[in-house]
Amino acid sequence: MNPALVIQDFGGVHNGDLGKTRARLMKGGSWRRQRIVVILPADAMIPAKVALSHWNLIFPPNNGVCRILAQGMEVGHAYSSAIENVLNHPDLKDWEWILTLEHDNAPPQDGVLKLIEAMEAHPELAWISGAYYTKGEGGVLQAWGDAGDGTTNYRPQPPDLNGGIVECCGTGMGMALFRMSMFKDTRLRRPWFVTQTEGGCSTQDLYFASDARKYGYRCAVHCGVRVGHWEESSQTMW
Repeated sequence: MNPALVIQDFGGVHNGDLGKTRARLMKGGSWRRQRIVVILPADAMIPAKVALSHWNLIFPPNNGVCRILAQGMEVGHAYSSAIENVLNHPDLKDWEWILTLEHDNAPPQDGVLKLIEAMEAHPELAWISGAYYTKGEGGVLQAWGDAGDGTTNYRPQPPDLNGGIVECCGTGMGMALFRMSMFKDTRLRRPWFVTQTEGGCSTQDLYFASDARKYGYRCAVHCGVRVGHWEESSQTMW
């Protein structure tokens, strides 16, 4: 300990500049209700490194968190069934957010807080995904489609080098935050998520995005939320 003469002033760092502290709290929206339903589709086991990242996730203080494990179900069916049950629940249906979190995605500790902050800053967006890539040496960011193109497309977009958001036509769901309210829109087809294997293949996430965009819903990837994508066969976090 360094020698010092102390005059009692223990107000603390955050009290030292209330304007700065208030601006930080308002930006993150932590003063409001930020209740989150987490949906995790998985089989019998989750890789240990991924499980560790899930345990370390920070959620908004003193807000509700409900974790739903959709076990042993095809991923599209898992999401659709879980959300249907949430909307039929007398309490959960009025919560603010749905967070999709998959068994092979390793999010950063502060990822949920950053996604909420971005959603608060961008009310025009219906959901934002963390930044993760398809597996393998040629992996691409799962920011599917140039949103500025007049024709809907799903060309993978490059990441933002400054950690900002990249608006796109569709995202992955390994770690994505959705506004609960959008699932109450009766114009959206149900089930919301379907993995198509015939008549034009598509994953459940892009199946949903293609429909949501018809009604003005927009999405993006947050390149400041860096999510690992675990491959068991090669023991690699892509």
